[in-house]
Amino acid sequence: MMLRNPAAKYRPFPQVDLPDRQWPSRAITAPPRWLSTDLRDGNQALIDPMGAEKKTRFFDLLVEIGLKEIEVGFPSAGATEFEFISGLVQSNRVPDDVAIQVLTQSRADLIATSFDSLRGARQAIVHLYNAVSPAWREIVFGMTRAEVRDIAVMGAKLLRDGAAAQPDTDWHFEYSPETFSTAELDFSVEVCAAVMDVLRPTPERPLILNLPATVEAASPNIYADQIEWFCRNVPNRDSVVISLHPHNDRGTGVAAAELGLMAGADRIEGCLFGNGERTGNVDLVTLALNMYTQGIDPELDLSDIDRIIGTVEYCNQLPVHPRHPYAGELVFTAFSGSHQDAIKKGFAAQAQRNDELWRVPYLPIDPADLGRSYEAVIRVNSQSGKGGVAWVLEQDKGLKLPKRLQADFSRHVQALADTAGRELDANDIWQAFQRAYRLDDAQFFTLEAYEETRAPNGDRIFAGHVDAGGASQSVSGRGNGLISSVLAALADGCGIALDVVDYAEHAIGHGSDARAAAYVETTDAQGRTHWGVGIDEDVATASVRAVLSAANAAR
Repeated sequence: MMLRNPAAKYRPFPQVDLPDRQWPSRAITAPPRWLSTDLRDGNQALIDPMGAEKKTRFFDLLVEIGLKEIEVGFPSAGATEFEFISGLVQSNRVPDDVAIQVLTQSRADLIATSFDSLRGARQAIVHLYNAVSPAWREIVFGMTRAEVRDIAVMGAKLLRDGAAAQPDTDWHFEYSPETFSTAELDFSVEVCAAVMDVLRPTPERPLILNLPATVEAASPNIYADQIEWFCRNVPNRDSVVISLHPHNDRGTGVAAAELGLMAGADRIEGCLFGNGERTGNVDLVTLALNMYTQGIDPELDLSDIDRIIGTVEYCNQLPVHPRHPYAGELVFTAFSGSHQDAIKKGFAAQAQRNDELWRVPYLPIDPADLGRSYEAVIRVNSQSGKGGVAWVLEQDKGLKLPKRLQADFSRHVQALADTAGRELDANDIWQAFQRAYRLDDAQFFTLEAYEETRAPNGDRIFAGHVDAGGASQSVSGRGNGLISSVLAALADGCGIALDVVDYAEHAIGHGSDARAAAYVETTDAQGRTHWGVGIDEDVATASVRAVLSAANAAR
C-alpha cells in the first residue's frame, strides 16, 4: 500500500553544489560517439536471450545503421557469449572501421577471459567496471573507499598487461565507476584518476570514462550537474572521453542523456528502442531522431525504420510500442478530427509553398524520411472529423472534396464508424462515398449518351438519353451553360427541379491517364441540399454525371 507520507520512507535526491552551472545555456550542435549495448545490456534483459543466429543478425543491423562502436557481450558469462564474440573476430565479420567492445568486472579471471575472446581482433575496447556508491560499498561488498578504489586499480593494471601481451590488436579501454549516479562525486573522480594513473591516457589515445546512471534516482538536471561537475574536476580532461550510460528508472533517460551532452559528455551508450534491464537503457533511436529534427545529422541511418523494427522485434522477441517515439506504428497517425484537420492543412500548405523546410502541425518529422508512407498518417474512427475523411479520399482516390461536401460526407462516415465500432480503412470510406453519392450500382438515373450544341443566341442545348429506373428516356434542355442545360432537361423530362449552389472540378492524376472529378451542390424546392459527384475521363461528362448524382440524391 502506498504511504500517505512517503517522506517517512524516501528522501529527495540531494542537489549538486554547482551555482555557476553552464549546461543550461548550451545546445547540442553535433552528434556524440554512439555505442550500442543491444548485444550485451539489451541481451541480458531478455526473457530468452538471443542465440548466435539472432545476435549475428542484430550485429549486422547495427553495422548497417552506422554504429562504429558495438558492445558485443560479456565473454566471461558463458560459452555462448565467448564463442559468439570470438566467432565475430575469427570470421572477419567486423568491418575495419568498427570497434567491438566487451564488458568485464574487475576480476583477474574475467579480464583474462575477455582478452582471450578478442584474440586476433584488429581493434577492440575492453570495458572494465566496479561499483563505487555507498549502498554497494556498505550493503553489497562491505568495503571501504580505499578497498573499492584498489579493485579499480587492480583491474586497470590487468588491462594494461593484457593489452601488452597481444600487441597486434589496437586496444582501447573504458572504465565505469558503476552506480556513478548515486555515488559521491569526489570519490568517482578519485577512482577514475587512480585508473588514469595506471593506463596513462593521452589526447591522442584517450581513456573512455563511462558515467552511468545505473539507477536513475534523480531528475535529469541533477544528472547534468553531476556530469558538468565531473568534467570540471577530472584530471587531464583532454585525455578522456566522457561517456554516458543512462538507464530509465524514472522514465527520463532520453532527457538525462541530452542534458548530459549539454553538460560536456562526448559519447552515449544505449539500445535501439531502449531495451535493457529493468526499465531499459536509453533509446538511441529517439536520441538520434531528436537531433535530426533539430537539423543535426546523427550519422545513423534510420531511413528504413520499419525494417529496423522488424529485425529488433525478431531478435528480442519484444514488441516496439505502437506509440513509441518516431518508430511506433501509430506515432504518425491521427484519429482526432482537430488533429487531422491541422495535418491536412499543413500538407496542403507544404505543397503550395514548395518549401524545403518542414512545417506540418503535429508531425515533428516527415514520415517519408523514415520510409513511412503518408497514407497511414490519418486514419478514421468514430473520433475523426471531416478533414481526416477528406485526407483519406485524397490520398487513396485523388478526390479533393469541397469543404461543405467534406462536412456532408463526414456524417455518413460517422454513422458507419459508430455502427462498425472499429477503425475504418480506405476501402470502407470509398464504399461509403460511392453509396452516399450514388456512384455505385444503386442509381435511378444513369447517363447513357449525350451531345451538347450551341443555339444561335449562345445558349447551350443538352440532348441525351438517360436510363431512368431501367427505362431509356430521351431528355433535352437549354441553359446558359452545360450544367444549367442538364438541370433543365431533368426538370422537363424527369420532374426533378434543382438549383445549383456551388460547383467545383479538378483533375485526378497527370498526363494522358488523368481523369476529372466534378462536384455540384444543389437545393430542391423545399430548400434541402443534395450533393452530386461525377468522375470521368472527360471533364464535361464528369459534370453531367455530377448533376445526375445530385438528382439521384434528390429523388
